[in-house]
Amino acid sequence: MFNEAIIIPVIMAVIEILKGLGLPKRFGALAALLLGMVIGVFYLDYPQMKIRIFRGVIYGLSAAGLYSGTKNTIEEVRTRRG
Repeated sequence: MFNEAIIIPVIMAVIEILKGLGLPKRFGALAALLLGMVIGVFYLDYPQMKIRIFRGVIYGLSAAGLYSGTKNTIEEVRTRRG
């Protein structure tokens, strides 16, 4: 099993790649959620499927929230400086 700490940055990176390939920005959070669920089902090593899906949902939503929070913070800093 791999270290689960890398899942959130991996989801963020994949979503950025998908956006670069034409995924509309408004679907980024949904794509992160779905990707997190897929990762949970196929790559997490928990005995029950519902735990895998739940952890995947948590990772997907965390990736979407981390991206959104970082983007909003950067925009706020730029607004205050300029």
